[in-house]
Amino acid sequence: MQGTVIPAHPLALNEDRSLDEYHQRLLTQYYIGAGAGGIAVAVHSTQFEIRDPEVNLFEKVLQLASEEVDKADLTRPFIKVCGICGPTEQAVNEAFIALKHGYHVGLLSMGGLRDWTEKRILEHVRKVAEIIPVFGFYLQPSVGGRIFSYDFWSEFVETDNVVAIKCASFNRYQTLDVMRALANSSRKHEVAMYTGNDDNIVNDLMTTYRFATAQGETEIEFKGGLLGHWAVWTRKAVELLEQVKAWKQNPGAELTRQLLSHAIAVTDSNAALFDPSHDFHGCIPGIHEVLRRQGLMKGTWCINPEESLSPGQKEEIDRIYREYPHLNDDDFVKVFLKTNIQSATIDK
Repeated sequence: MQGTVIPAHPLALNEDRSLDEYHQRLLTQYYIGAGAGGIAVAVHSTQFEIRDPEVNLFEKVLQLASEEVDKADLTRPFIKVCGICGPTEQAVNEAFIALKHGYHVGLLSMGGLRDWTEKRILEHVRKVAEIIPVFGFYLQPSVGGRIFSYDFWSEFVETDNVVAIKCASFNRYQTLDVMRALANSSRKHEVAMYTGNDDNIVNDLMTTYRFATAQGETEIEFKGGLLGHWAVWTRKAVELLEQVKAWKQNPGAELTRQLLSHAIAVTDSNAALFDPSHDFHGCIPGIHEVLRRQGLMKGTWCINPEESLSPGQKEEIDRIYREYPHLNDDDFVKVFLKTNIQSATIDK
């Protein structure tokens, strides 16, 4: 398992908060063109409200993204990940819809199930895994997740058809629980770890976890990332992962220093985008603001009118653009958009 870049796909809306199908398709095309190895649709960045009956966009956004991937006729692997959430009946239904539209794996959120026992959640996971391969998801409590025990993860990784885990606990101790559970499991070579720790992206990718197990010393690594942060500046995320992989093959002191400094810049930029100083209130609008500036979205509108940039967040995004110009992929996007417009004109 080589690992790849999987952006969490945003939702493009018009000012009246209806679906902007043109820019929704354009975003998928951008992620493909930027070299991502997959996309995750109907996840937090796509806004959970797409499931509300009055909004009713869950299946539509899955369909649009899948159509664009199929249309690209790629010769390289590209993983279509569908976000799946809710109680078992809802999750099973979403899994079947994902399969209908050609999705390969379901990112199974365990948010909103706070009053469930760990045993019940494991039964829930097995039910979904009978339908579609499961991408586990350790979500931080501050945005609706919960803390799970080491024993929970030990059972989780032994579940048939669990193929990967996104660790977005934003906590080193909780991240360690998952990595150690996998190292001590019989499926250590069958489950791929992906970072979702937006506050620790580069360090996660660089780190090799070594554990003394019954089988001897075992190494576990994050293979790639499934990240809301990588919904923007995706071309640079692809280059970063390639650089980390090259460093692992041939580590050198100078490149190590460069990557560690890069890690700080990425985390600082994530703070501007994800808005932790306001309890992540502006995390989705923050992503939208960058995409709006680049011309990949028309505005920062969310389904919920109260979801908007926090006070001072726009200025923070201005700051990271000034201080870390090497992090953005604006030049790539300009070429991408120009080529896209020319192609559309030729097609007409």
